[in-house]
Amino acid sequence: MLKFLSEVKIEFNALDPRIASCMEFLAQCNARKAKESNPACQLQVKRRTDDHPPQITVTFVNGVEEAFDATSTPAQTIRTMILEKGQMLETEQMFREAGEKWPVIIPEEELHQSFPGTKPRKAEEKKQ
Repeated sequence: MLKFLSEVKIEFNALDPRIASCMEFLAQCNARKAKESNPACQLQVKRRTDDHPPQITVTFVNGVEEAFDATSTPAQTIRTMILEKGQMLETEQMFREAGEKWPVIIPEEELHQSFPGTKPRKAEEKKQ
């Protein structure tokens, strides 16, 4: 998960009963396997004393920053979102390295063409 990130900021008040997601995410970030995947990723923990809700902010390697409300978003959901966006970043990088344009635009007419080894869709199946 950390291999797609350059920075992780976790903010919470230790007395806030809604910190479960922050603590779980922090544990995932501190896991040996996660740290080894990207030792350069900076992990910052800010212990707050005000009533600011728990928050997790991640910065992807391409500079895009995303903040999550840790009171209503489980750590596993945040992790899954990071992995999905990370896979998209890897795909984009592969296309750019190959000299291809990104994003790939597939013309509408090609979406409806049949290809060898595939069955054409019936009109009834298209409506569903």
